Amino acid sequence: MPHPSMYRDDDPGLAELRKIALGFPEACEKISHGRPVFCAPKMFAIYGGSSKATGTMVGYPHAALIKVEESERRALQQDRRFFYPAYLGPSGWLGLDFDAAPVDWVEVGELIDASFRLVASQRLIRLLDGR
Repeated sequence: MPHPSMYRDDDPGLAELRKIALGFPEACEKISHGRPVFCAPKMFAIYGGSSKATGTMVGYPHAALIKVEESERRALQQDRRFFYPAYLGPSGWLGLDFDAAPVDWVEVGELIDASFRLVASQRLIRLLDGR
């Protein structure tokens, strides 16, 4: 049985996130667990998420999940816009809640760029740097 859809195409921030994520070499969008996931071919960004950090599941329907460098994690977690996502947090991912504050899309682009570089092949990174 497939997961129910957990987003709508007109959700806040989804169009902007799509534009950024699909601009990376060989990036594509697929739906996984009811959410848009951006891959090349490994996933580097997800729209929407949840957290169990407080012991109860809390949904963040308008958010971007991104992989972050361990050296950046502590600083980002000090910012109230970021959350530790359920399931992916232990693998080095954080979530950026689009509803917590006005979204800086340049910052989102930089975070997605860093996430892409953590999972992409060297060939894709060379393609990205060659632009």
